[in-house]
Amino acid sequence: MRTKLASIAVSLIMGVVGVSAAPLSYAQDTGSAATDATQAAPMTKAEKKAARKQARAKKNAELKKLEDAGYNPGRANDPNYPQDLQNAQKKAGIGAGASQ
Repeated sequence: MRTKLASIAVSLIMGVVGVSAAPLSYAQDTGSAATDATQAAPMTKAEKKAARKQARAKKNAELKKLEDAGYNPGRANDPNYPQDLQNAQKKAGIGAGASQ
């Protein structure tokens, strides 16, 4: 009974501390020089769709260049995976990825 009461008391104290500290951690910096007019506006649905479409086209074009340079992404369990990709990147003139 005593340990249950102690755990309830600790939970209550932690809850009070958490609630009182939360507004401090989420407060906005009033010293910021940026105003609402200078901050970037959120993207609209159409802008997000266009950005996704552009990124997909860029990715597909890069993949096509790599495939033309000899890389086969569909090969399962390729023992030469990093090396053949890097060779295709060099041949296609595409910058090497993060696997250097």
